[in-house]
Amino acid sequence: MEKFDLKRSYPELYAPRGSDFTLVDVPIMHYLAVDGHGDPNTSPEYTQALECLYPVAYTLKFSSKDELDADFTVGPLEGLWRAEDPRVFTRGEKSTWDWTMLIAQPEWITPEMVDSALSSVSVKKKVPGLDQVRLLTLSEGLSAQILHLGSYDSEAPVLRRLHDSWMPERRLTFNGDHHEVYLSDPRRVAPEKLRTVLRQPVRPVAA
Repeated sequence: MEKFDLKRSYPELYAPRGSDFTLVDVPIMHYLAVDGHGDPNTSPEYTQALECLYPVAYTLKFSSKDELDADFTVGPLEGLWRAEDPRVFTRGEKSTWDWTMLIAQPEWITPEMVDSALSSVSVKKKVPGLDQVRLLTLSEGLSAQILHLGSYDSEAPVLRRLHDSWMPERRLTFNGDHHEVYLSDPRRVAPEKLRTVLRQPVRPVAA
């Protein structure tokens, strides 16, 4: 049995190289998803979302291996971040953010399998908000991204450059939520060494 691994299958998305923004074409992807609002550092919703996502993700991994003979590596935590005014991201106004936390899933994971995993997790442990977990399909397509090395709070200048110069210089505009992929575990890695993919779906500016 060959184990499916996001980093091997999509190295340009989960193991990018280089120190500047590049354009990538993101294929249709499937995720476990939970929505919420507010500063991830202080919001109880954010903590609850992670406590829901990981048990379901690992239950799906083991059921897929046992029932379908299809194993996979559980992917890193990801997040979609949105606001009416994108400038709140460059100003660090985290309390105003809406978000969707994600863990990518192989294409063979079905809504029925997710429902079964949710039922299994609910029997083993009481997890508030478990009923908010859903399977989400995203089609982001053309996106600008960069591998950011450093703390989450140091992202603002990088995003400001993306929004105010890199995109306008290439006549590109926003085409979806700001997307982050957390390649490091902040519980085990110093803030200055955190590795995060910053991604923004884009489209050409209409003539």
